[in-house]
Amino acid sequence: MNQASIEHLVNKLRYNVKPRRRFSNPDGPEGRLRKFQKTLTALIKYERLELNYQRADETRGYVDQLIFEAIRNGPAHKETMDLANFWIIEKQLVHKLFKVLVPRYENYTTSFTKLHRAPHDYPANYYDRSILELRGNIYPNVEQYNPYKRNLLHNQLLDAAKRDYRMEKYKEVADNIKQ
Repeated sequence: MNQASIEHLVNKLRYNVKPRRRFSNPDGPEGRLRKFQKTLTALIKYERLELNYQRADETRGYVDQLIFEAIRNGPAHKETMDLANFWIIEKQLVHKLFKVLVPRYENYTTSFTKLHRAPHDYPANYYDRSILELRGNIYPNVEQYNPYKRNLLHNQLLDAAKRDYRMEKYKEVADNIKQ
């Protein structure tokens, strides 16, 4: 045994290292998984949910992994079907996964979900709220486009400075080519 023993170093840490997420559930880890199964099933069914940020953030990883495996392996792969049957409670949504979502996302190079922060209901609720949605859904966009943003003074000045900088660089490149 050439490995160094580090037990004597662990108790000398000056601060406690806490896990990133901690979801307490009276039913233990099984109850926690059931919560994520319900959330994932609802997301596939409705394609947009509003929920606590921590649960949405963790559910997002499970949804992306499930869709990625469904795209990569297809419905004929036994492990992928077992994975889909485990995570999706309503079994008719397994067909939606393979017939609707897989064709929609097969050419995507980014995440299949979007996570937006939602505003607080200040006096009543102080938890971070979020909106978790599948990309390409039928609902209106959560992010509001401001058509007047380009006309703001600082954006006009930045565009002009960017144009001037590019023109200088183009002239330098042209002079280097001539020499």
